Amino acid sequence: MMNDVSRRHLIAAGAAAVAMGAMPAPSLALTDSAAKQLVDRVVSEINKVIASGRSLSSMIRDFERIFTRYADVNIIARSTLGADSRRASSSQLRAFTDAFRGYIARKYGKRFNEFVGGKIEVNGVRRVKSWHEVRSTVYLRGESPFEVLFLVSDRSGKDLFFDMVIEGVSLRLTERTEIGAMLDRRQGNIDAMIQDLRKAG
Repeated sequence: MMNDVSRRHLIAAGAAAVAMGAMPAPSLALTDSAAKQLVDRVVSEINKVIASGRSLSSMIRDFERIFTRYADVNIIARSTLGADSRRASSSQLRAFTDAFRGYIARKYGKRFNEFVGGKIEVNGVRRVKSWHEVRSTVYLRGESPFEVLFLVSDRSGKDLFFDMVIEGVSLRLTERTEIGAMLDRRQGNIDAMIQDLRKAG
């Protein structure tokens, strides 16, 4: 039986993870239908990659493309950096965002092979405060189905997901802990942490 950490990492690979952002500003334009359509597209692309039979390196590239297209990467990266984002320069934030994108692709994309034979199904959607919550069910070979919530906002001017909650665990918070630990190991040196991040995953 897959442990909780492995399960969270696996679905992050499948769902481009980690959309882990700060809480979005109130949105009036985004509808339930639009939020569900976004996740339908994400899930469709993920399922195609899973069934493609392509090499792992190709799947990792596909994973990064999906993450870049459908996740609010700027908000995700800033959120995972946490309070340290306020002392980072504009150039450091750009470099961190770029390194974070590659880190996510490598870290979670490597698990695509374990996802082969599984699938994700979108079930429903509801408005929660200033964002929309799209419910999905993940089916893995030899595992009981489990729920994943995609949190969707149009804060950035586009419909994008900014977090996933897997069996009650936020990937945004999980990755914030990981990045915080990396920064601690470098005594708060953002540039050194970015260099480490480019090799991590």
